[in-house]
Amino acid sequence: MQRKIRVLIAKPGLDGHDRGAKVVARALRDAGMEVIYTGIRQTPEAIASAAVQEGVDFVGLSSLSGAHNHLFPRVVSLLRKLGAREVQVFGGGVIPAADVPRLKKAGVREIFPPGTSTQDIVGWLLRAARKARP
Repeated sequence: MQRKIRVLIAKPGLDGHDRGAKVVARALRDAGMEVIYTGIRQTPEAIASAAVQEGVDFVGLSSLSGAHNHLFPRVVSLLRKLGAREVQVFGGGVIPAADVPRLKKAGVREIFPPGTSTQDIVGWLLRAARKARP
């Protein structure tokens, strides 16, 4: 039996609006994944540390504050420094389409804009996990 996909959902920075993050966390849990939700106002350091401690496969970041161009790449960088190169980072929130290429170049695997269905997010994670663990 293969172990469940483990996902850490986090709200980096000062953004205090977490409804979307909680909806995604619940959808992932309902799809059979193990989900750890760190809560609001987390530092990139705390997020990366928790991801390593929890042994997650994915880190999902949510940002509505406009700080995604700084915070998301910082989480990716810290994960790499901690030796968690296999952890895939994805994000969502109010992120302009023009920012997506920069985020992907920094190592964020996927960005889900407002209005993305939870089924699409679940589907992406399942496909990405299959590619990572053939």
